[in-house]
Amino acid sequence: MTKTAIFLDEVRFHAFHGVMPQERTVGADFTVSLRVEYDFTKAAESDVLDDTISYAEIYEVVKSEMERPSQLLEHVAMRIVKAITAKWPQVITVDIKLTKDNPPMGADCKGAGVEIHFT
Repeated sequence: MTKTAIFLDEVRFHAFHGVMPQERTVGADFTVSLRVEYDFTKAAESDVLDDTISYAEIYEVVKSEMERPSQLLEHVAMRIVKAITAKWPQVITVDIKLTKDNPPMGADCKGAGVEIHFT
């Protein structure tokens, strides 16, 4: 069996997620990577956009959810997963990694965040 997927790799956003009041006011930088598995065999044969899920449309879903402030990254990531699977029922799995870049926790690190593997 062949597995097929589309992905977005390290899409950057400035958003207002976090528990601290300053995070919700000033915002922070976030990175989202995701992989959406579904059967795109028909599109691979037809070369017709209507036979696939557009990664540009996936981006718009992610962008919309990133624009809605939340306290927890877990909540944001699951909203993204739910929005994708609701819009495209042919989706088999969604893997998402949501990273808060340089989080305010007193450590020198590239980022911290959450990952979800949804089936």
